[in-house]
Amino acid sequence: MAAATNSSVFHISNTRHTFYKRYPCYRGHSSFELPHLSFVSHRNVKLDFESKKLEWKRGRREELERKRTKLSVKCTAEGIDGGMIVGEDGINNVISNIPERYKVVCLVACVMCLCNADRVVMSVAVVPLAAKHGWSSSFLGIVQSSFLWGYIFSSVIGGALVDRYGGKRVMACGVLLWSLATLLTPLAANHSTIALLAIRAFFGLAEGVALPSMSTLLSRWFPNNERATAFGISMAGFHIGNVIGLLITPIMLSSIGIYGPFILFSFLGLLWVMAWTHQVTDDPLESNFISRSELRLIQAGKILSTKKSNNKFPPLGLILSKLPSWAIIFANATNNWGYFVLLSWMPVYFKSVYNVNLKQAAWFSAVPWATMAFSGYLAGTASDFLINAGYPTTFVRKLMQTIGFIGPAVTLLCLNYANTPTIAATLLTAALSLSSFSQAGFMLNIQDIAPQYAGILHGIANSAGTLAAIISTIGTGYFVQWLGSFQAFLTITSGLYVVTTIFWNLFATGDQVL
Repeated sequence: MAAATNSSVFHISNTRHTFYKRYPCYRGHSSFELPHLSFVSHRNVKLDFESKKLEWKRGRREELERKRTKLSVKCTAEGIDGGMIVGEDGINNVISNIPERYKVVCLVACVMCLCNADRVVMSVAVVPLAAKHGWSSSFLGIVQSSFLWGYIFSSVIGGALVDRYGGKRVMACGVLLWSLATLLTPLAANHSTIALLAIRAFFGLAEGVALPSMSTLLSRWFPNNERATAFGISMAGFHIGNVIGLLITPIMLSSIGIYGPFILFSFLGLLWVMAWTHQVTDDPLESNFISRSELRLIQAGKILSTKKSNNKFPPLGLILSKLPSWAIIFANATNNWGYFVLLSWMPVYFKSVYNVNLKQAAWFSAVPWATMAFSGYLAGTASDFLINAGYPTTFVRKLMQTIGFIGPAVTLLCLNYANTPTIAATLLTAALSLSSFSQAGFMLNIQDIAPQYAGILHGIANSAGTLAAIISTIGTGYFVQWLGSFQAFLTITSGLYVVTTIFWNLFATGDQVL
């Protein structure tokens, strides 16, 4: 027992001697009188040193990140590309700081641009297709109108689907289907005329959901005092689609061939769908990206209820029993009547009256559409300004619609007295520009009077407008052949504008009736 004790004492003494020899600064400390305390202290020293080392590394890393950020800002300011990593976080921060509703309206404007550009592609490509397959002029008219065969029915169906399932899914499905139809159009033309007409009708069927989806989504994502501007931006994209289609399609046809523009716009549609499904929701309450402050702003600007209807079938009888509904339907029909008369027959009018082929003039392809895009945005901005200034919604809707109809009516009457093609072309551009004020009139009024049934009401009005477009396009030819003059038909169109304006001002309202 004594031998064991002596051995332990020797071991402790030897351990203490070794420790003091290695760490002389701890000589004389009482905490090292026992062996287990000395090793604990030694362990604490090592841990303290390692923690300080980690803290130094962390501080060094943060300092390097600060220098790196300063370098990124400097390179960006001087226009120097520092690589993919430098400045990437800054770009992401800028994008994330953009309000979510602005991203939504940008995507809507892009799809409306694509919607109209896809229509224009066929209008331009039909010329080489007709030359290749030997189509007659009468068959060309059938091909051009085949789009409307599907479009006239899908507006009502699409509107009902939007009310029940929301605009996000309906719009995405519509873009996928019309992009597929665009891709298959030249293949169908090479296969048979029946296949081509079927594909074009299917294309119109898919595109019929675009306007009801747009109207419903914007009403949910924007407060009432910003909705007209958002609508103006979206419809500006629609009109710019004409410019893009008319300018790009001939270039691609001559450089790549008949398949080029169809493949391009189909691919753009698929890219848009991927961005749309990731970024957009039917309602801002469902979004994972929106900030609380923006959500509060949107909800504070909502006066009317925009809940989805739970009914399986919309109450068509109730909708059609209201005079404000008929004011919208007549306004849409009159708007499309005059719109398609101007677009379809003005080139023929200029050729027969002034011997000027406007289809060969570059400005005719771009200027009217560009001015419509600008004036439509201006109408939306002015509408929101008046509402924010305290003017009643009913007054603003009636004012904008009156400008949108009386303006073209006056310019068409003046067109009868134009004696030069320059004056006539200026009046034509003015008529199209003023007609875009209707976007801040009857188009926005759909959400005012029937927020729960806006999709189906928009579809009914759009179908009536499509029927009016078919009648006016075909009827103009027979009417001119019968009377031998365009002036009489332009006067009738002006009179229709005036009569519908009177009906609109008598029965339209900005209050909810459904």
